[in-house]
Amino acid sequence: MSFKIFLSPPQMSGKEQDYIKEVFESNYIAPLGAFVNRFEEDMKSYTKSPNALALTSGTAALHLALRVSGIGVGDIVLASSFTFIGSIDAILYQGAIPIFIDSDLDSWNLNPNLLLQAIESLEKKPKALILTHLYGQCAKISEILEICERYGILLIEDAAESLGAFYDGRHSGTFGAFGALSFNGNKIITSSGGGMLLGKNAQSIQKAQYYSTQARENLPYYEHTDYGYNYRLSNVCAAIGVGQLEQIEEKVAKRREIFSWYCTALRSAVEEQVLEFMPEIPNSRGNRWLTTLRFLNPKINPFALVDVLAKQGIETRPLWKPMHLQPLFRDAQCFVNGVSQKLFESGICLPSGGTLCENDIDTIASLILDFIKGC
Repeated sequence: MSFKIFLSPPQMSGKEQDYIKEVFESNYIAPLGAFVNRFEEDMKSYTKSPNALALTSGTAALHLALRVSGIGVGDIVLASSFTFIGSIDAILYQGAIPIFIDSDLDSWNLNPNLLLQAIESLEKKPKALILTHLYGQCAKISEILEICERYGILLIEDAAESLGAFYDGRHSGTFGAFGALSFNGNKIITSSGGGMLLGKNAQSIQKAQYYSTQARENLPYYEHTDYGYNYRLSNVCAAIGVGQLEQIEEKVAKRREIFSWYCTALRSAVEEQVLEFMPEIPNSRGNRWLTTLRFLNPKINPFALVDVLAKQGIETRPLWKPMHLQPLFRDAQCFVNGVSQKLFESGICLPSGGTLCENDIDTIASLILDFIKGC
């Protein structure tokens, strides 16, 4: 399918090429280098995280968070069900057992009441929770953090989609012991690929760095007392990331403006209670990485709408299919209330790229309204 309007394409609009040129002129294009260090320092400055480690992906960041925390075979890790599978792959890499927690309609993110129910009903104590901040919107982090602290459960925030999102003035990914960011090509900033691990404890991040460079000992020759991974970000990708991060506030403002345009263009459908947008919980600022909505009229089929818009050259996608409904996890334990399944069956992600103009949004909204009328 050939698209004229993409869901969330990369947007290079700053000093990225200048920084890449510096990398090539230095001939230091391997993993590590000056821009890797700079990217980490810039991210610490922006998020106010005391530690940051640049890696090849957000999944790698989650994996290392589990590994350095001693979570392994047979351990229970609770996780948001309404998420991308990368959040869960990291659990499987460690041989741990994922148990899924459903969402609430207040936030579309993990339901704190179900989290509490899961913790209190499980015979074996969970060791960690991987909490996803979905589509750039903060979960009910204060409630969830309090529960985790009360029961001694390690909180790892999957903030892969939520760079630039804040709750109570603090950046997502900085509340728990660890936070994971992603710079995949469709994220609000991209380094073509890549991720970053945020963490409160310097020793844990140092251990993660050790594992991320093949667990090589600090000797003039290659010596290994443990196994590791090839997870460190390249200097080239980091240079792109530095240029992108310099524009983060402008990018968030643009995505939020795009969301406001959709709200205006689809106001009639909202007022008629035909659809509703993903909510933003009080005391938070989401990055509106993607504008997402769900249809309240069961006659409206979002999967059919995806096809209709695709024929017009417009890329959209259904909302995430919950992990507890995936064939891979058919036997997994879960604590559900039907919310994430309802969202999946009724929701859609709309084009949200930073180069869109208001006329583009009006065109997309007009097609959606025409589709609604035909249902």
